[in-house]
Amino acid sequence: MIRLITMTTLSLATTSVAGDILLIPPIDCDLTQTCYIQQTVDHDPGPGAQDFQCGSLSYDGHEGTDFALPTLAMQAAGVDVFAAASGTVRGVCDDMADILQGSPGAPDVSSRECGNGIVVSHGDGWETQYCHLKQGSVTVQTGQIVTTGQVLGQVGLSGATQFPHVHLSVRKDGDVVDPFAPDAPNVCGETSEKALWTADVPFPAGGLIVAGFSDAVPNYASIKAGTAGQTGMAKTAPALVVWGLAFGGRSGDRMTLTIRGPKGVVFQDTQILERTQAQLFRAGGKRTPPGGWPAGDYTGTIELRRGDDLLDVLGTQVTLN
Repeated sequence: MIRLITMTTLSLATTSVAGDILLIPPIDCDLTQTCYIQQTVDHDPGPGAQDFQCGSLSYDGHEGTDFALPTLAMQAAGVDVFAAASGTVRGVCDDMADILQGSPGAPDVSSRECGNGIVVSHGDGWETQYCHLKQGSVTVQTGQIVTTGQVLGQVGLSGATQFPHVHLSVRKDGDVVDPFAPDAPNVCGETSEKALWTADVPFPAGGLIVAGFSDAVPNYASIKAGTAGQTGMAKTAPALVVWGLAFGGRSGDRMTLTIRGPKGVVFQDTQILERTQAQLFRAGGKRTPPGGWPAGDYTGTIELRRGDDLLDVLGTQVTLN
């Protein structure tokens, strides 16, 4: 995967006043390159869901910020979870298996949605909670003092999760606080200048997660597992297909898929999203012509647009022999 440009984002740095907690992102990855924010706190007090910008990166009743990984392969390789602020560990769970909900053998987690997790108290009524950690990865104990940036464990698949991520909840006196907009718990569209982050944290309006080539339209499970993409194929493979996985897609968004080969553009197609989805993928390409494709390098480009705005671009490459 080749990141061609940085996705269009709103970067919010803190101008917090005395008494507020200050936070760092709780995950060891680059939020503009190798991981992303999938969901944020729900600001709709009714049955609907809206993030603090009145967008779709939330769901009804969501009480935290989800820092997500693009594939299960990245999660399996190990990605550390950090303490977002210094404090004292108030509770730990580390005994739940890493099984995605909806997969065969997934347990009933209706009373343990957080999965393996940690709660840290920061004083003055502030606390943070870290959910869905990898079983056996937790490095701290109840009562232990931790410092900002200290490793607490690793991103896992425990509890009520359908993709690899760490869910960060922030609470003040037991009430949920959105670190992007701490002054607006029940309203969206009023961007706060008092975000709780200690540095710029990119908040995307939606974007692309991963892109790749394959010799047929891949299934969603293989894309999520990180096994769908191929870097080399036979020039006589059944087809040449490029695909892209996106998040935060809205009805009316456009995904353009382009394949360029040694002799120029091989394929280009723009697909309009028919509905709003937390995650989705689109694919397109051509059947292999008689005699096969010309040998060489082929580049795929995926563009995600909303109205006149280019939200994100990803590139990928395959060699045909």
